[in-house]
Amino acid sequence: MLQNRGFLFPLPCSNKTAADDDDVPLPRRCETVTRASVVSACDPATDGDRRHKSTVQYASRPQLPKLAYRKVTGKNPGVVFLPGYGSNMNGQKAEALEEFCKSLGHACLRFDYTGHGASEGVISEGTIGTWKKDVLFVLDELTKGPQILVGSSIGGWLMLLTAIARPERIAALVGISTAADHIVTSFKSLPLETRKEFEEKGAWTVPTKHSEEGLYKFSMDFLQEAENHCVLQSPIPITCPIRLIHGLKDEDVPWHISLQIAERALSPDVDVILRRHGQHRMSEKDDIKLMVYTVDDLIDKLTTMI
Repeated sequence: MLQNRGFLFPLPCSNKTAADDDDVPLPRRCETVTRASVVSACDPATDGDRRHKSTVQYASRPQLPKLAYRKVTGKNPGVVFLPGYGSNMNGQKAEALEEFCKSLGHACLRFDYTGHGASEGVISEGTIGTWKKDVLFVLDELTKGPQILVGSSIGGWLMLLTAIARPERIAALVGISTAADHIVTSFKSLPLETRKEFEEKGAWTVPTKHSEEGLYKFSMDFLQEAENHCVLQSPIPITCPIRLIHGLKDEDVPWHISLQIAERALSPDVDVILRRHGQHRMSEKDDIKLMVYTVDDLIDKLTTMI
């Protein structure tokens, strides 16, 4: 059974048999009502059978780039997916969430930040503040009522910032490989001489396997602006339920960041779920199942509370 501010390991969506002593039972609602929907939503083999896929729309903003989004109308709480840096709304996690929400009749929104995917703008000109404003805009203008935010990597950081800014609108949070403050703390952890070299060049280049160029390039202005949005130096004023999923094999964002969030959040209902073989993108079939099960459990919990 999930425990408040719990640390669960191993996990219910691993390939264990019922005979495993430490296997955690799935929530009753998932077993009796939505298991087939979850499996269908999480299985790439069913992609060809999906129907009525949401269409891309564009949200106009005065003197700001248009934001591309896909929206499914339905019941509340709705679900909003926040992708990671350099990613977009068409990833497996985002599509699985939309399929699952449709199967339950709940609303779902996924979108691209400024400079990402099909949205206008240039990614190198964006900042954490820019993308926070994007999230607040779509939350205010494209959704109604309570929402569950699901944030991946930097999307998890933006998820926290949004919950702080709009506490009355956020019903629950699900962070996946949450990268709160990570780019700032990573840069500051470099040796002083190394930091000075990058500062003289005006940018920090970070090797990555998630980019075609093989690196991410962050300007000093980007890093300085990001520091204004750090959340881990003091208590985090978020009181809604929080679920944090992280892989122990994440080579990009250390899993202990999720533990730090759990320790600092004011919410009395925080669970951290660690996947033994999970990597940063958490895009394996069982990773996505776990994400969807987690959202399903929160919808059940929130619906029961109403």
